[in-house]
Amino acid sequence: MMDRAKPGLDVPAVEVLSAEKTYPNGTRALLPVNLTVREGEFITLLGPSGCGKSTLLKMVAGLLAPSDGRLLLWRKPVDQVEAGGHRLSFVFQEATLMPWARVMANVRLPLDLAGVPRAESEMRVRKALKLVGLDKFEGQLPRELSGGMQMRVSIARGLVTEPQLLLMDEPFGALDEITRNRLDTELLDLWQAQKLTVVFVTHSIYEAVYLSTRVVVMAARPGRIVEEVIIDEPYPRGPAFRVSTAFSQYAKRLQDSLLRASDTDTDRALA
Repeated sequence: MMDRAKPGLDVPAVEVLSAEKTYPNGTRALLPVNLTVREGEFITLLGPSGCGKSTLLKMVAGLLAPSDGRLLLWRKPVDQVEAGGHRLSFVFQEATLMPWARVMANVRLPLDLAGVPRAESEMRVRKALKLVGLDKFEGQLPRELSGGMQMRVSIARGLVTEPQLLLMDEPFGALDEITRNRLDTELLDLWQAQKLTVVFVTHSIYEAVYLSTRVVVMAARPGRIVEEVIIDEPYPRGPAFRVSTAFSQYAKRLQDSLLRASDTDTDRALA
């Protein structure tokens, strides 16, 4: 059984209520989706390219408007979240750092845009950099950092606003496997230490099993949810979990779910 503290059950962090997305050119990116994310969960959206994972995540963040349906954060519309005392941050697939600015300035950017006084913002930047293990690199330029370190800077920029909800769109997809595995473990440490709610996008079955309290499996043409799988394993998770029988069983279940969805997609295309 999971030893993660039980999430709050009264007010969900995220509610997706029959939300769908059709683009102006007629492409139906996402069928109506219903999804509830409780506070403290680590939810992973898993599926192939084109299944609507990133579309759904951007709708939760308020970066895309649904064509129909609603999205609520703590029972409020996305644009009213901060007024209710909650905050969210979005970590993109690429680090999206300003190449001319040093690490301190890159991480401080959201606070500068919000008009936070410099003394307070720099204190918060140093705290965020320490959380991701980069407290000795605040004066470096992005080109002086490895790919994994650049992603840590991006995560620090997400944490500097002290969010309760962290949305992450395949942040480690371009990294080598060793770096990716290490950052996955560090992310779980942050999730627990900061008591975050995380919604994470990946196309990696193994990453989904390792990270998640629950995996939401999605399929394409058009995008939709086909299954939800609870990963009922204790935290912290480490290298031994990756080679355990339980890990393999979860991975097989997710693989079978994706294959069934793919077969359904093929049948639709041939019909």
